[in-house]
Amino acid sequence: MLNSVIFKANDIRGLVTGPDVQWDAEGARLLGAAWVDVLGLTGGADGSDRLVIGHDMRTTSPELQAAFVTGVTSRGVDVVDIGLASTDLLWFASGHLDLPGVMFTASHNPGDWNGIKFCLAGAAPVTSDHLASLQQRVAASTPTGSGGGTVTEQDLLPAYTAHLHSLVNLTGIRRLTVVADAGNGMAGHTLPSVFADIDAELIGLYTDPDGSFPNHQPNPLEPENLVDAQRAVREHGADLGLVFDGDADRCFIIDERGEVVNPSTLTALIAGQELRREPGAAVVINTITSRAVAEIVAEQGGRIVVSKVGHTYIKAAMAEHDAIFGGEHSAHYYFRDFWRADTGMLAALHTMALLGHQSEPLSTVVQDFTRYAASGEINSTVSNAAACMDAVAAEFADHDQDRADGLTVRGPDWWVNLRPSNTEPLLRLNVEAPTTEAVEQLRDRVLAIVRAEG
Repeated sequence: MLNSVIFKANDIRGLVTGPDVQWDAEGARLLGAAWVDVLGLTGGADGSDRLVIGHDMRTTSPELQAAFVTGVTSRGVDVVDIGLASTDLLWFASGHLDLPGVMFTASHNPGDWNGIKFCLAGAAPVTSDHLASLQQRVAASTPTGSGGGTVTEQDLLPAYTAHLHSLVNLTGIRRLTVVADAGNGMAGHTLPSVFADIDAELIGLYTDPDGSFPNHQPNPLEPENLVDAQRAVREHGADLGLVFDGDADRCFIIDERGEVVNPSTLTALIAGQELRREPGAAVVINTITSRAVAEIVAEQGGRIVVSKVGHTYIKAAMAEHDAIFGGEHSAHYYFRDFWRADTGMLAALHTMALLGHQSEPLSTVVQDFTRYAASGEINSTVSNAAACMDAVAAEFADHDQDRADGLTVRGPDWWVNLRPSNTEPLLRLNVEAPTTEAVEQLRDRVLAIVRAEG
């Protein structure tokens, strides 16, 4: 079974349990065979045509992956199975082995969802054309082949850990106390290896991978999913907290007071570190990143490139401009030396390195990188996202606007962005202005329109 609604802008994602199932193991088998055709893989005696595959801790992931692998091997193509993995571990595997990658995960979605993230060899992004072609081939009932492909298991967690440590200078840092909330997701699998040789006290929360998510949903964009880590930071007097999403490609940072560090602030902070290594390099941001990032990058001699929201767009922009770093307001952080892919763990290590090489607390360190107030992402469930955006556009008709990524309205020192989710039936609102009061006024003005229209 494969409902067409599972094909999203950047990946596949849909319900796999409950009364409204949208795809299943048989659908996964067809996807595996069709993906081989999309990539033009033919197998071959030299083993050059292979895929590397991993899966997260969701209860349905092993079954779906196994079915997908059956479809791949039926086409005579070999598979390297890295087993349980975070998404950034799969990106690493694709780069390290120079093979196309397939990751079974639904990221931050609830446990009754599952999905697939794809990449080309070297962790390069797939395009919308790849996914459109995949959907067309599956709709045509692409038959599977007669077999012949093999499956080889390979543990790449040690190599992933070594590569991360080669990219960040953690030598000589002061001993830090770090709270890490894995949310019963894949960070619980990678944290022990990554922290094994770091002189830090690690206080783990919900580090047992469990796809039923018994403690809280694996979505750090929602404030209620941050409170346990915030509380633990205060109770333990920790230097910082890390909160990962379900597949651990995103990481939210919490300072020593238990306050969330704005992801745009962290983008500016890491960009500054990377630009000291390579003055004049490009840094990629998206349309809802704080304008403070562009200001700070310019002050430090770097170049800003603005991309649409989404990992496929960010990675493509990084490749085009040979950018050293990229950051999204959703806490995805991309590194050229990590095959331009996003990794929450590397962002966490960069933060620890910066903090550990000085005596000031994190709240003080980030002050110079915070220049505007922000609303954070506010989600509204609406029946007609386009009508809502049109209504807001009409309300702000006398202001500069564009539709490059949803609707962005700009004032002299503020902006508002409304963007439909790529993966869920939601309209996402972000607001930035010089003061909290101005943010609240703009937020309430827009939400009143959205919720009246929706």
